[in-house]
Amino acid sequence: ERQLTTLQQPASVVLRTNTLKITIEKLQQLLANMGIVTLRVAGAPDALVLQKRFNLFSSEAFQRGFFEVQDAGSQLIAPFLDIKTGMRVIDACAGAGGKTLHLAALMQNKGSLIAMDIEGYKLDELRRRARRAGVNNAEVRLIENTKVIKRLHETADRLLLDAPCSGLGVLRRNPDAKWKLQPDFLEKICHTQREILQNYAKMVRVGGQMVYATCSLLPSENEQQVQFFLSNNKHFGLVKEQNISPADFGFDGFYMACLQRN
Repeated sequence: ERQLTTLQQPASVVLRTNTLKITIEKLQQLLANMGIVTLRVAGAPDALVLQKRFNLFSSEAFQRGFFEVQDAGSQLIAPFLDIKTGMRVIDACAGAGGKTLHLAALMQNKGSLIAMDIEGYKLDELRRRARRAGVNNAEVRLIENTKVIKRLHETADRLLLDAPCSGLGVLRRNPDAKWKLQPDFLEKICHTQREILQNYAKMVRVGGQMVYATCSLLPSENEQQVQFFLSNNKHFGLVKEQNISPADFGFDGFYMACLQRN
């Protein structure tokens, strides 16, 4: 009931400071000079919440790549990979690149970052966003066939699998999903998640780690998927997992699990 009540409330507008270009203190002051009041978020060091809604996309600060719009819950996923500069990091379900850009910032533009997806138009948007953000260590690859994955077997120090899911953790941003979501879709997406985990995990090198994440609240998409994967892949072990509860955290709902290849 607490989750349902929270997900009925309007979603906050949250910014992620692009630390490649500006500090959060300077960004907060810059926005204040524009008459935009923001608050810091405990536990999300780069996040600023707008007190009132404001169209920032036409602002010079946005055009110069000082920030991205990204929920505070979503901002907790990239740091969960425990990134070190110089690593080879793969974001295998990159989409339009919100978490890719965060990974690049955590890497300080050093090392190798490969952003992949099955949708070419999303990767085109990622390229545009990366240019604006000043990201220069990211390589974009379209997953056209299984060979793209096979070429990267056992090469990743870190792998992010931000898997497709029901989206039940972000209902505030997509309220129509409550009427559109069907049981057969849930069965299909759970099957897709298992395939992604099984096939993409092969890109992790021995000693490397991967994070499986969803914006769902359902155990069938989260803990149960991880346990199913671990039961069939004994060379992986669970390092840590976390549920981001909308009712407790006050932002969108997410799940993430960090697994290590032994």
